[in-house]
Amino acid sequence: MAKVTSQYARKMRHERLRKKVDGTTERPRLCVFRSLEHIYAQVIDDTRGATLAQASTLDAEFKEKTAAAKMNQAEQVGKVIARRAQEAGIKEVVFDRGGYKYHGRVKALADGARAAGLSF
Repeated sequence: MAKVTSQYARKMRHERLRKKVDGTTERPRLCVFRSLEHIYAQVIDDTRGATLAQASTLDAEFKEKTAAAKMNQAEQVGKVIARRAQEAGIKEVVFDRGGYKYHGRVKALADGARAAGLSF
């Protein structure tokens, strides 16, 4: 039997989570992906299969803030994605943690988005 890698286990958790979490036009899905260095967030309408807003630590806004801690960067990405979603007319989302624990950078991103006015 092959060894289950952490990436495979996360992917399986994400698939299990996606059975319950679905983004609609009224309430799209806020999807989070984190790598070792960066964090990414997208607001997705699953009925149309379209990304409505996105933000990540690779955006031009974050180039000057490269020395900031990852937790602070995640919170700032949450605030940016909330602002961009509100510009697109979105006030409510469902949160898709992407198979990660609701802890650390994922929680910081969610808290930043809530602080900027996004509700989920």
